[in-house]
Amino acid sequence: MAQGSTPAGRRAPADWKQVFLDTLSGTSNIKAAARAAKIDTGTVYRQRRTDPAFAKAWFQALCDGYDILELELLRRLRMGECESAATKRKRKFDNANSLRLLIAHRETVSKMRANEQQMDEEEIIASINAKLDLMRERMREAAESEAATALPALNADSDADK
Repeated sequence: MAQGSTPAGRRAPADWKQVFLDTLSGTSNIKAAARAAKIDTGTVYRQRRTDPAFAKAWFQALCDGYDILELELLRRLRMGECESAATKRKRKFDNANSLRLLIAHRETVSKMRANEQQMDEEEIIASINAKLDLMRERMREAAESEAATALPALNADSDADK
């Protein structure tokens, strides 16, 4: 196992990889993870290029880090953020980012739900089409109801004009 070098030129600790990966998972920051592992960033990048297992663990740590970041963002979006320390009661919600997050993960959640329900693609499409048909029917009924309500009013107006 290559130990690499530290920024100061000293030998890196034997466990630097695990420290690096743990910190990377928690921060999603390669430079901060390298500092925590007391290793030079060039060494970490070299290790990633030459060690497929390390490259895979690096990718997994980044994925974990982004999951943590997403959960933190989700918490902020759901709970809101205090506008200032003095006004803890007044919370600000970022609806635009909340919607972006929902849109970004709609497909992922749909795939997960389909996997859980063991539905194939045809069943999923049929389910979506059934929901769309139901929505169209409700919209048609609402339009008919609105037209029926407007028709007596129009007749009353035309009777008054006579």
